[in-house]
Amino acid sequence: MRLLAIETSTDALSVALGSGEPGAPQWHRNGPGGAQASGSLLPMVRSVLNEAGWSLDTLDAVVFGRGPGSFTGLRTACSVAQGLAYGAQGLSRAGGLPVLPVDTLLALAEAARQVQVDAGQSVPGVIVALLDARMGEIYVAPYACQAGGPAGLAPLAPPRLCTPADLPAYLQEVASGERLLTGNVFDMDALSALAGQRLAALPTAAALLRLAPGLIAAGHTVAAQDALPLYVRDKVAQTTAERERIRLAAEAGA
Repeated sequence: MRLLAIETSTDALSVALGSGEPGAPQWHRNGPGGAQASGSLLPMVRSVLNEAGWSLDTLDAVVFGRGPGSFTGLRTACSVAQGLAYGAQGLSRAGGLPVLPVDTLLALAEAARQVQVDAGQSVPGVIVALLDARMGEIYVAPYACQAGGPAGLAPLAPPRLCTPADLPAYLQEVASGERLLTGNVFDMDALSALAGQRLAALPTAAALLRLAPGLIAAGHTVAAQDALPLYVRDKVAQTTAERERIRLAAEAGA
């Protein structure tokens, strides 16, 4: 297969092109995400397609990290994936390209799993993906590592929001025992005592690419019009009153 993967859910932007199969050639681009993603994503896509010598209409699917993550980043990834899928239709690809939305926390878990494998280290039975959700909260999802399956990682619970204070009890409930904690939240003081091996990582387009063949075989592609972000939280900012309450509570607990 020929697959294009794009990941813009965090402050890092990445694009990957390839079949997703182990050992197959891959082409990559990386850069800053956030507000810059909307301006740099399409040039990166063109660049990586030109390097591979592939045209848009020869792709089999467009893969994107659907969330949770940065609201702006998720909307950028989804809209670009849809636009590329529809664009292929204009290049005589009947119906356009299928689109594969992938949970960004699953991509984060896969990125961490691959780091462990590349380092020759054993992979614990559970990988817990943790992304900074801002506003004093964390996006979290636990995955069981398994042989086979559409992705090699089986969700133990759906992605959800959690406060740092509530995280230990939640993980004890859904992911007790040996586990690998991975993500971008380990500078939070409230997590200093959280049990588990730690690995700083982010979801990547390369991880999306590795996950894609199994997810496509399992029937997870959708038409471009049906591709949607996964926000988990509908609220993007706190009010002034909410920020003041949080500040006062932090001062009271200091």
